[in-house]
Amino acid sequence: MSEQEAPGKATWLERWGTAWATSAERWMPDPFIFAILLVFVIFIMGIIIQGLNPYELAQCMYKGFWKFLAFAMQMVIILITGYAIAYHPAVHRGIVRMCSWPKNGKQAALLVATCTAVLYWVNWGLGLIFGALFAREMGRQAYFRKMPLHYPMIIASAYGLPILLWHWGLSGSAPLLMTVAGHPFQKIFGIVTVDKTIFSGYAIGNSVLILIFAAVVSYLLHPKPDRCRAIDQYTPEAVKEEAKEEKPALRTFADKIENNWLIAIIMVAIMACSAVWWFATKGFMGGLNLDSINFVFIFIGLLLYHNPIAYAKVIYRSAAAVGGIVLQFPFYAGIQGVMMYSGLGVTIAGWLSKAATPFIWPVVCWFLAGIVNIFIPSGGGEWLTIGQSIGQASANLGVPIGKSIIAFGAGDAWTNLVNPFWAIPILAITGVRVRDFFGYPLMFCILAIIPFVLGLLFIPY
Repeated sequence: MSEQEAPGKATWLERWGTAWATSAERWMPDPFIFAILLVFVIFIMGIIIQGLNPYELAQCMYKGFWKFLAFAMQMVIILITGYAIAYHPAVHRGIVRMCSWPKNGKQAALLVATCTAVLYWVNWGLGLIFGALFAREMGRQAYFRKMPLHYPMIIASAYGLPILLWHWGLSGSAPLLMTVAGHPFQKIFGIVTVDKTIFSGYAIGNSVLILIFAAVVSYLLHPKPDRCRAIDQYTPEAVKEEAKEEKPALRTFADKIENNWLIAIIMVAIMACSAVWWFATKGFMGGLNLDSINFVFIFIGLLLYHNPIAYAKVIYRSAAAVGGIVLQFPFYAGIQGVMMYSGLGVTIAGWLSKAATPFIWPVVCWFLAGIVNIFIPSGGGEWLTIGQSIGQASANLGVPIGKSIIAFGAGDAWTNLVNPFWAIPILAITGVRVRDFFGYPLMFCILAIIPFVLGLLFIPY
């Protein structure tokens, strides 16, 4: 018999969370509409702040619209390789087993938030997809066990809290971009290895603080049983019995080639040798970048499935999860073009950096990155836009560039709780609308100010 939470009066924190969730249901538009509205906002800012006319701003937008297609592809590959690993049957069985551990909704939210946060640190694409699958399966298993669970809060626990950790982890865009020879700022800052960013005491200490914050908030915010709304109220088809996938009949030569495990294993061996050569040549710290992480995740996925066509098919299925990102990325790149070519990004960065001191600079950098991220929800793209301004201000103030990169990463992750761009894959997997759960991330965004400010100011570098 499961231990159930007793119905009772909601705490002020629960009532506050419910109020935010209700407001989001009424006012939050679809992510694509949100992106278009941000284009309008950035044009207004360009007219007022930079004094440019709409035609000039339209030129800036076009210059940026296709500017970072290579980087966009890197982001998509991170996502689809994470998707393939998270969707592996063995991983799914593990998720189902984990879903049996919680005895009530609060424990479920805590488990989802903490496990997903750790995976976000390892690889944000894996964390994003795993979190969505974990939330969906937790909703299903709670329904079957008749355990009261608030599905929107579980989804928010899988996205809104864990995503705060991603830019300090192994797939953090800005830290990894700075390790690549020939990066745009190499003449100014040189190569910045990951021991100065991701593996610094500053980054690890802040990561632990945010992980604790995620655990506490997810537990406290989950509503009492009498105020829970189960998964069947949002996506009834999720609680229907899922058809088991049968093994394909190998009738033809083509079938046998497509499903030949030896082909997959030989390819994995070749890729593993390539990875060994790369890291042996560059060293672990020097070789860790977006390309090498994507390369490793591709052959790990192929190894897990040890079946070429099975791996290909799960990658094909990931199109539903990344389609919205593919559509919207050029629009945000266009916004980035306005920020970059109009000088708006540099102007905003200059305003804040002039008022900073070495002590408060990490918080200023965090806040600046958070504001710009609303308009450019891509850590790497945003760093390419304002990274030079941040780096120069950091040098002028005598703050190590690695510390500024980590503070930047905190801000970039922080306002992902305002812009729903990266929540698009969550919607495809969990079957909800963004307005159904995004009130909770908006509230997390406000609460997260406390640990971010304290950690960035007082944890030593």
